[in-house]
Amino acid sequence: MMVMLTAGASEAQTAPPRPTFISSSGPQDCRTLGEWSPLLRAWILRSAPPEPMPASTTYCFEPARVAGIVSEAGAAFSHLQESDTADSVIRWVAPESLGPMGGARSSSLWLYPILLKDNIETADMPTTAGSLALVDNAPGRDAPLVTRLRRGGAVILGKTNLSEWANIRSNNSISGWSAVGGQTLNPYDPARTPCGSSSGSAVAVAIGLAPAAIGTETDGSITCPASVNGVVGFKPTVGLVSRTHIVPISHSQDTAGPIATTVEDAARVLTVIAGSDPLDPATAEADARKTDYARALDAGSLRGARIGVLRFLLAGYSEETRAVFERSLQVMRDAGAVIVDITEPPADWRNLGTWELQVLMSELKVDLNAYLASTDPAQVKTRTLADLIAFNTAEPRETVLFGQELFLRAEATMGLEDPVYVNARASSLRAAGPEGIDKIMADNTVVALIAPTTSRAWTNDREDEDNMRGSASRLAAVAGYPHLTVPMGLDRGMPVGLSVMAGKWEDAKVLSLGYAFEQLTHARRAPETR
Repeated sequence: MMVMLTAGASEAQTAPPRPTFISSSGPQDCRTLGEWSPLLRAWILRSAPPEPMPASTTYCFEPARVAGIVSEAGAAFSHLQESDTADSVIRWVAPESLGPMGGARSSSLWLYPILLKDNIETADMPTTAGSLALVDNAPGRDAPLVTRLRRGGAVILGKTNLSEWANIRSNNSISGWSAVGGQTLNPYDPARTPCGSSSGSAVAVAIGLAPAAIGTETDGSITCPASVNGVVGFKPTVGLVSRTHIVPISHSQDTAGPIATTVEDAARVLTVIAGSDPLDPATAEADARKTDYARALDAGSLRGARIGVLRFLLAGYSEETRAVFERSLQVMRDAGAVIVDITEPPADWRNLGTWELQVLMSELKVDLNAYLASTDPAQVKTRTLADLIAFNTAEPRETVLFGQELFLRAEATMGLEDPVYVNARASSLRAAGPEGIDKIMADNTVVALIAPTTSRAWTNDREDEDNMRGSASRLAAVAGYPHLTVPMGLDRGMPVGLSVMAGKWEDAKVLSLGYAFEQLTHARRAPETR
């Protein structure tokens, strides 16, 4: 991209020559600052010399090199500025400055618009986790993954609504609802769930507000909303992406990851946000393990690959989703993959959920207390989980739809030295990892595991019988292993995704296999816009 600053005609004889950033003999589109889109104005103000420029100064771009990304980013930014958040997708729009931007013009994310889930801190917007207790939480710091995005040239457009406290306050929480943002709606059918907790991030990408967003997952919170909203979602290996300055649930299972319209875009974003962070010990190996995930994509990677099908999960899915999945398996066979049926679950499969919940409850109390202690006490009066429980009890807007029984259960835990917690964590990690995914893959000599992510989106009406059916998230979530969902078709007109999982640090392989499937099927169908 070339940007050239020139004096306007009326000042051509008196104004000093304006600098040229990159010379070019190609065609140029020259406009005054006010004539460019908001996104380009922000970029120009950041790139121009510090001295004031005359109003008639023109700023020239090479249209052939930037037309696509400028059009997409400019439209998304304008849409965000004009949106009244009636659908409760966007909670905060970045200020006019868009925050600091860095990176080189050659960066893969240069001028790339991205939205963030509203539990990820930025220096220029509040971070609420959907709770009224954090509505003034603005400590003025960027999470390390945000710093990486900015340095990579990405434009942070704003923040998206989420399931309050990432769906960890209550067993009866409603996906996509928060006291701050209201109810996020599924764009394919507003009566059905957008799933959670990264619902706003997935819906925003699905309806074209941005080509990518960042979500977070503890168990299913990226992959489920991506699946039911017809987009790509990737939960990386825990420890590949920093969790610092992200409102936590569990240091054992939490991770941030990209939600995007394509696997390639998800891989591009992951390449930028992956890396070690001295404040997050889990990421110690990230710099050594990361790669250029977009370059590693191979449309032919299914050829000759032995893929394990988690048959023991399939009875829980809808008939329509199972039919879509079987057609997807045939696509893989036709591409040269060897499909291996796995009918027996891991030995401790039935105990895994109980152990996982104990881990999440114990770590929630410790990790959330540590996060709250790091905030500004003038902005956040609730300094502990116990304070949050008291706040919710006194604030009817928080408990109008459901309670906080999980918060109460977490508050009753006894810390990370408690033998009950220690046993639960060791048992769950062993059952999901070494004796789960690792053993299944080794015993069946497969390079990845697949299943439907979940069935079609269910309704939010607790009185009907249309409930969640099937989930592939638990094994990868508890083990901390990579999990990708890619659109594979429709279940009664609602999107359903294909899940691809593998072992720790095998993120590139998982993405490449999903990319190969995506290139063969192009199954995504965008929702009709109203």
